[in-house]
Amino acid sequence: MDFFQDTEPNLSKPIIIAAMQDMGNVGSIVINFLNNSLRTKTFRISKTPYPTYVVDKGGYVELPDESWEYKCTKDLIIFGGGKGQPQSTEELNELCQDVVDIAKKYSAKFIYTLGGFHTNRIFNNNPKTYITTTSMELTKQMEKMKIDTTPQKSIITGFNGLILGFAKMNGIQGIGMYGELNEPEIPQYRAAISIIKTLEKLTYMKFGDISQLEINAQEIERKFRN
Repeated sequence: MDFFQDTEPNLSKPIIIAAMQDMGNVGSIVINFLNNSLRTKTFRISKTPYPTYVVDKGGYVELPDESWEYKCTKDLIIFGGGKGQPQSTEELNELCQDVVDIAKKYSAKFIYTLGGFHTNRIFNNNPKTYITTTSMELTKQMEKMKIDTTPQKSIITGFNGLILGFAKMNGIQGIGMYGELNEPEIPQYRAAISIIKTLEKLTYMKFGDISQLEINAQEIERKFRN
């Protein structure tokens, strides 16, 4: 991985929200929404020299400029979004460590990550968000707030799980939020909406108008019903 930073933001103990594209595109939907709504500014870029896909332009291919940005606003760092995530263990570990290093540099209070939670439960357009944390004590605090915790043991793969492990190894508190979805191959806007509402509850912040996400959800549902 290559990392580039040409500005130094003035941040004091920010919260970090970090997630990458995953099933149902949930991670990217939420991160892109936050960046657009909060009008964040880029201050650091991570880039892989080893792309995980090519773009077919219709008869010929182009290599993508596969990179992910750190953006910020007051008391908040947002990382990720976009397309894809590193596929090699080495690059994934390097990227997670960089997020943790940025957290340490700016004395971040918390790292939140988020993604999809595949389930067979029928939730009628009202998916739950489940959380898991870096400590039993923190999980108990979440339970007191009536936040649903992940219902069974599982392995969380990719960046949106591994970053919690790196946070834990480095003594940083972290929470993973995973929105229910039934069909991981299509964009899951309702899972994203559920996560945003949970994130607002946990951070005591407001992240903006989610009405466009609701419209997107309805359009997807209409498309796949027909």
